[in-house]
Amino acid sequence: MEPGEGRAFGLSRREHILDELRRSGSVRVAELAQQLGVSELTVRRDIGQLADQGLLTRVHGGATLRSRLDRSVPAAAVAAPVRFRVGMVVPSLSYYWPHVIVGARAAATEAGVQLILRGASYAVDDQRRQIASLVESGTLHGLLVVPETLGADGRAMLHWLESLPIPVVLIERRVPSTLALTTLEEVTTDHVFGGALAADHLAALGHRRIGILTSAGSPTSSQLRRGWQRAVAELGMECPVDVDATLDSLDSAAREAVIADVLRRCRETATTALLIHNDPQAVLVQQYARDHGWAIPDDLAVIAYDDEVAQSAEPPITALRPPKQHIGRLAVETIVGRLVDGPERPVQRTSVLPVLHPRESTAVRLPVA
Repeated sequence: MEPGEGRAFGLSRREHILDELRRSGSVRVAELAQQLGVSELTVRRDIGQLADQGLLTRVHGGATLRSRLDRSVPAAAVAAPVRFRVGMVVPSLSYYWPHVIVGARAAATEAGVQLILRGASYAVDDQRRQIASLVESGTLHGLLVVPETLGADGRAMLHWLESLPIPVVLIERRVPSTLALTTLEEVTTDHVFGGALAADHLAALGHRRIGILTSAGSPTSSQLRRGWQRAVAELGMECPVDVDATLDSLDSAAREAVIADVLRRCRETATTALLIHNDPQAVLVQQYARDHGWAIPDDLAVIAYDDEVAQSAEPPITALRPPKQHIGRLAVETIVGRLVDGPERPVQRTSVLPVLHPRESTAVRLPVA
């Protein structure tokens, strides 16, 4: 018998799974197996039992909450007959997007949608190749895509998507109003609000000189910056440290040099807090700071954006969490609405707010006497 297979341990595991579902709305088998110290097979069995009891919806690779469903009905009975085939193209299958996919799969199961998933990359040519391959199959009714939208290549991509013969919903990407595209729909997190929320949180804790470190070239980072800069100005704060970098693309020596320079500038300017996009960058900066004598949060408070791994850092990092699972669900609901109602349905571009999760990496700063 594998450790944790007894009745008491099984009940504890299943309670843990339900707690995680209530906290984040979705769970993944691989992550639960690591947290619980059991095999993925054991976790799948637990999820199966909970699904049979009507307590969750089993989806590929994990489970979601039983949103809007009768919890007394077994999970096997809730899948609707397939009405539509919808392609879904995401730039990564390992970070951020798995949660979006889980939400999309759950909504697709409920709505009678067969979801055809493809992983691409952040390269425009790869995205276009994957999308074109799906469209040319001639079997799809609609598309959910995460395309490049910046620069000349991004504009060309959006015009091409608008010209496709099937409806398209963008996920976590916005259609610039200057392009005047009239049929593309979108479901996004309001990252601009997220940047403002981070600044407001730090102001409420007593910080007055705060900095930002974002991921170079990220459309999320550019939106975060707009909200951050506006809030910093309106709150009467200062942002003397402002860096755009991609730490995980650098070798260890270059990465440490960038982090050391950021921290040096924080020290020299009396900057007491940093907003960092994304989680891996936040973890790297906090880890380096602690290894070099900085006390977190006393010397430096840290807020991450994405909330993928922030909670597992030491100390756990305060983070803004986009509603990823809900974004996936809304994207499917949007494409289904379009397919059911047809061209007379008004075009929808939906924005959802991120949520701040305070943790130990931020703390109240008392005014100096």
